[in-house]
Amino acid sequence: MTTENYFSKLAQIDCSEHVEKKGRFNYLSWAWAVKKLREVDPTATWEVKRFNGAPFLKTDCGYFVEVEVTVQGLPLSQIHPILNNQNKPIAEPNSFDINTSIQRCLVKAIALHGLGLYIYAGEDLPEVQEEMITAQQVGVIKLNIKKLANLRKVDEDTIKGHLSIKELAELTLKQAEDVLKKLTNWVKQAEKEIAEAKEKIEAVEQIN
Repeated sequence: MTTENYFSKLAQIDCSEHVEKKGRFNYLSWAWAVKKLREVDPTATWEVKRFNGAPFLKTDCGYFVEVEVTVQGLPLSQIHPILNNQNKPIAEPNSFDINTSIQRCLVKAIALHGLGLYIYAGEDLPEVQEEMITAQQVGVIKLNIKKLANLRKVDEDTIKGHLSIKELAELTLKQAEDVLKKLTNWVKQAEKEIAEAKEKIEAVEQIN
């Protein structure tokens, strides 16, 4: 099998059912990637590079790992920073962080040979910064949460839990709009139910 043939064969494999989402980012299962690679080339090998005996490199810019994957005699390596699930550098990575980055680096090195390469096609494009929640929205959402909590006779944390909110300040502008819309509907529904219940009670009292 020629280099061109193996690359084309790996690049044509559909990886969509084996992509794992963590936070806002997609990752290809390393175990599945290795399995598929070995099916195409049973002689394929990979090596975690060592730096003074350690499987990572510490620099002024952060920590990095490097993995080299050889397919059909062609070695290709990938360097990967040690990041968290938000793709931010980890200042003091532990053994789990290092191992996770090695696995991600392995998958990317395999991708250089074709498998799942399309998943990373736009990775090097600048990230578009989403607009964040405004101070006015924070205030309105807090008021509606408090109002709904009083209407439903529950604590505010319960309402936040139903909305999957931990910190309002972390919401994007779009998320804040969706939360406010949902809260407004919930408040209207609660007020309607309370009004209907009150009418029923008054009707019963009039009969009596």
